Formats: sequence, structure tokens, C-alpha cells
Amino acid sequence: MCLILIAHRPEEQFPLLVLANRDEYYTRPSAAAEIWQESPGLIAGRDLISGGTWFGARNSRWATVTNIREGVKNETRRSSKSRGWLVRDYLQGDMPPADFIASIEDAEDFAGFNLLLGDANELWYTSSRERAARLLPPGVYGLSNHLLDTPWPKVERGKEGLKQLLGTPELDTERAFALLAETAVAADADLPDTGIPHEWERALSAIFITTPSYGTRCSTLLQTERGGCGRLIERRFENDPRRWQESAFSWTAQGSLLDRQDVSTENNATS
Repeated sequence: MCLILIAHRPEEQFPLLVLANRDEYYTRPSAAAEIWQESPGLIAGRDLISGGTWFGARNSRWATVTNIREGVKNETRRSSKSRGWLVRDYLQGDMPPADFIASIEDAEDFAGFNLLLGDANELWYTSSRERAARLLPPGVYGLSNHLLDTPWPKVERGKEGLKQLLGTPELDTERAFALLAETAVAADADLPDTGIPHEWERALSAIFITTPSYGTRCSTLLQTERGGCGRLIERRFENDPRRWQESAFSWTAQGSLLDRQDVSTENNATS
């Protein structure tokens, strides 16, 4: 996942909103967001190679991970553990976020990562670059494939778009997904220099990435309300933000599933 936008406790009526895009090679197999049978209440997609996940929620707990872009990959060093296991293991357990981060003793066994962990009250951040855990105060945050709030163009555009969404009395879900579907690339002068070829820097600067082999595979919206009710919506794509399949889940403060819906552009009136 290459872009995560978080509004953490902007107001008590609206304690959490997360918008996220997962970018991956189209050939990497993965499963759509679903309730995991082995972990009742856990809603997440699944990486079918490693068994982990990039984003998920269980009741008031939620977590997500991104890689850290580190230039040309060093093929002589192979990570023995998947970053997605960090999200999976946090969501399957009951350890507070700070304690879970402190328990990661083998961070060097994972490829570079950013990790965000939340519960009903707190939001924590850590990374393989900055091992100290950070308790984040209420605010708007953006994360891509560098450190939290690194001012890459897509992060800055996304945070500004998220603030505009928060300025309305009720969340406009379609506006939220439209923000995640923006395909405009940054001007060359604004591109970061992360050690990859310039044409890749340009392609990856879009909020929604489209290339022949790699791009945005899914967009996720997570929202909680006062009292602990929540919903998670995942839209899945195949190289075209105009065509998607969607799974939506909502639950009570006690974690009971209220509703499950599946739609797509083929049976949606907005197609």
C-alpha cells in the first residue's frame, strides 16, 4: 500500500477516518477483504503468497503497513518475514499498540516498513528507520513509502483533500473514493529522488497509479463513529479507476457484524 491518509480524532463525533491505496504488481495474488474464519471479527484482504495483510480492522483495532522505498533493491539480502505479518499479528491479538511495537524484537528480519496501529483511543506509528514508537496526537496525517508526513506531492495532495472532506457535515463516500482515484502525476520539479528511474518516480507520484504491470490494486475506507460503530469499504481495480468491485462491512461497538454488501460498476447506477 503506497498512500494512507488518516484523520485521527478530528472531533468526537467522527473519531477516525482512514483512506488508503494499496499499490502492487498485478500478478501478485491476493484475496479481497473478507471476515477471516480463523479470527472472528477480523476484516482484511490477504496476501496469498505470504499470508499477511496490508490493511485490516477488528472491532476498534485497526492496522496498516507500507514499505519504505529504498532505491534499487539489494537482491543479496532477502527478508525472512513479511511486513504483512505485523498487521495480521496485531489484529489477531489483544496487545495494546505500544506494547505490540515494543515486542517487535526482530525488525531487521523484515524489509523496510512503516507501521500504523490504532485502537479505540490511540494511534501509534513506528518504522524500521525510526524504531522508537510515536503516540500521535489528534490530527491529519499522510504516509506513503517514506516516513510519516514526508511531504511528497501525493501525500500533500491527499492530506489537503482529506481536510476538505472533513469540512462537510457528513462524509461523502464517493468524494472520498474520487480522491483516492486521482491519476494526475506530479510536475518533474516536485518529484522526490528516491533512487529509482525518473519515469518510475513520475508514475508513482500519482495518488492512483496505472502502469502496464504495477498499480493501485485496491482503495480502502475505514470510518468509526462515537460509541464504537464502524465500517470498512474496499474497492478493487484492474488498472482502471472507473471499473471496480466493492465489498462493504459495518459493525456495532461490540463487534457484531451489521451488514455486508458487494457491488461493482457492472451493477451500480454510477457506472
